[in-house]
Amino acid sequence: MSAGKLSHFDETGQAHMVDVSQKAVTDRIATAQAWVKMTPETLAHVTSGTAKKGDVLGIARIAGIQGAKKTSDLIPLCHTLSITKVALDLVPDDALPGVRITATVKTAGQTGVEMEALTAASTAALTVYDMLKAVQKDMEIGGVKVTLKDGGKSGRFEG
Repeated sequence: MSAGKLSHFDETGQAHMVDVSQKAVTDRIATAQAWVKMTPETLAHVTSGTAKKGDVLGIARIAGIQGAKKTSDLIPLCHTLSITKVALDLVPDDALPGVRITATVKTAGQTGVEMEALTAASTAALTVYDMLKAVQKDMEIGGVKVTLKDGGKSGRFEG
């Protein structure tokens, strides 16, 4: 594929799912991040365990795992992958203030897991919002990006 060419479009410009059948099966990993900004008072509900809906970070972690597994159902041109690992790290951050989220996804396959990592981080962030919206409706979600991609022909990316 030449630089600048979008692989999800055929020669006539029509969207299509990329054929990965000729690609080698390799170990692949991707990490993505996101954050949820909130007031210190809202963050205190996270750290003290007093959110009415329960364990904010625990529920958001499970939601992120589910999100990674459902990526191909949500993003039309994503391949259904056999994911071998999904890990989410949700860290309260007084300096933000809020919660910093890191999602790591692994597979051994013919295409990468960047979209799965992004979906995991995003789903976890949305769940943090859902768990706390009763006390603060103007929380902000942001910083969603891939921070690591490795495996496959294109090699390693760190951003």
